[in-house]
Amino acid sequence: MNAHFRKRTRLKASWLGLATLSASLGACAPSFAPRTDPTSPIAPRVQALVDANRHYPSWENFPAAPADLPEATQVAAQVGALESQGGALGGEVSRIDWTLGDAEVLAAETRAQVEAVPVSPDSARTQAEIDAFAQGLRDRAKAPPPVDRRPVE
Repeated sequence: MNAHFRKRTRLKASWLGLATLSASLGACAPSFAPRTDPTSPIAPRVQALVDANRHYPSWENFPAAPADLPEATQVAAQVGALESQGGALGGEVSRIDWTLGDAEVLAAETRAQVEAVPVSPDSARTQAEIDAFAQGLRDRAKAPPPVDRRPVE
């Protein structure tokens, strides 16, 4: 019973909030229609630009809808095919034995696989070399001292 009361109260509160929002937006609507100061020296140019672009954009400026849309039956067939593929994939995943066994054995196998791949010299840098390289880049990236802009006498 309390849940029903809460739903009704929430609905009433949302309607009240919507009414308050619309009233507040209605009060500031005149500020969305600004007028050009007629005494301004650029007023004629501003008004000419506003008048020239008053009706832009129109529906002719938007691209037409594509004419080669697929039929609903084609879309339904493709959706059905995707759903059946998803079901088949789910079946394959459910048949996988997801136990990894001993973690130390897995770690040793992974280390052996990684060590079997040759490493490029750029990747073989130590952490100290990488930090020194990064610091060198930071040192080069410092801005020069400011230029004296005072007039020469």
